[in-house]
Amino acid sequence: MIHFVLHEAKDTVAVAVVEGIKAGADLTAWIMDDDKQISIRALQDIPIGHKIALKDMAVGDTVFKYGTDIGKVVAPIKAGEHAHVHNIKTKRW
Repeated sequence: MIHFVLHEAKDTVAVAVVEGIKAGADLTAWIMDDDKQISIRALQDIPIGHKIALKDMAVGDTVFKYGTDIGKVVAPIKAGEHAHVHNIKTKRW
């Protein structure tokens, strides 16, 4: 079962495509451009449509989603954690 999708292998976050992802769950993500799968363990509950971090990221790191720079890390994120507005902000402001 696919739980998350990402476009490019360089993406640092993937998007949840199923409901009910709970902390501790072993998950599968599909890299669309390469048609490959990777595994990750959720460290937190992740709502459908929200992002999971695929690698540890420090404050100031750039976040990539769908091959595009979507912002910067404003609070440390560990691989498997919920990546959202509480730890990622746009670079525009």
